[in-house]
Amino acid sequence: MIRRLAAVAAALLASAAGAETAAYGERLEGFAYPYQVSTFAFVSQGEPVEMAYMDIAPIGPANGRTVVTLHGKNFCAATFESAIGALTRAGYRVIAPDQIGFCKSSKPAAYQYSFNQLAANTHALLQSLKISRATILGHSMGGMLAARYALSYPAEVERLVMVNPIGLEDWKAKGVPYAPIDQLLAAERKTSFDSVKAYQLKYYYSGEWRAPYDRWVDMYAGMYAGDGKDQVERASARTSDMIYTQPVVYEFPQIAVPTTLMIGQLDRTAPGANRAAPEIAKTLGDYPALGRAAAEAVPGATLVAFDKLGHSPQVQAPAEFEAALLKVLSAPAP
Repeated sequence: MIRRLAAVAAALLASAAGAETAAYGERLEGFAYPYQVSTFAFVSQGEPVEMAYMDIAPIGPANGRTVVTLHGKNFCAATFESAIGALTRAGYRVIAPDQIGFCKSSKPAAYQYSFNQLAANTHALLQSLKISRATILGHSMGGMLAARYALSYPAEVERLVMVNPIGLEDWKAKGVPYAPIDQLLAAERKTSFDSVKAYQLKYYYSGEWRAPYDRWVDMYAGMYAGDGKDQVERASARTSDMIYTQPVVYEFPQIAVPTTLMIGQLDRTAPGANRAAPEIAKTLGDYPALGRAAAEAVPGATLVAFDKLGHSPQVQAPAEFEAALLKVLSAPAP
């Protein structure tokens, strides 16, 4: 608890001192996570890599169940901090990894990113921890990964929960032009605290900013300001390509596990919309419609709508989100 409070205090002090100047390393050295970070070392695509993760035990009576959190592209495992606390207090064990290419995990110089590969990496981590069955909770890009995980390992998924997942529409099919990785890399090299905050303000929080959000902007933008930023930029460009070129929406009817979509209705996130013609861009990221369509496409899926929240309900309204999440997890599986 002391370590957790110290991490929060350090982040708030950094924000107050001018978070836009914070500089962390390639693997977020210098940014404290709320719980102890371990590493899972393995070989992937012929390279030794390390997957950072938090393994948080339940507080009080354990219910024997495990929740695995999958972060979004502009997020890290740490951004589930409040939800992790709620889950562990309710008796769940939580595994919160940073995917390869993100945050505190390795960013190999040559790596072919795919949702199948990231799902396989996560599966290997869980096998190493002797976890044979878990609820998979994915947010944003992590929602796309969670869907891929459920499709790849259905017998090992107790529940699938997708929180404002991207990938509920195929941007290419809707007219968003492809961007070569060199173009994506050029855009990544312009990343700063201010650019990250402006993007999140517009798309994630409906133009309403609160001071606690600065901590997560500081975390993400700080990787681009520190040593190793070139590897951060290259990994981010490649994963942007992965998101565009590997839609999962067409396979929603094949998901065969109990599924819940938790959708902030004010979300308008649409990666690549800035490359589309205005008449196309304005049709993208309609999460109320996308959430309903996804819930209809996944057999037996349920939809939880947050009418006044945006892309990150777990950050924007933790108490409301956590109450809804625990209700979902305690319901009998259909």
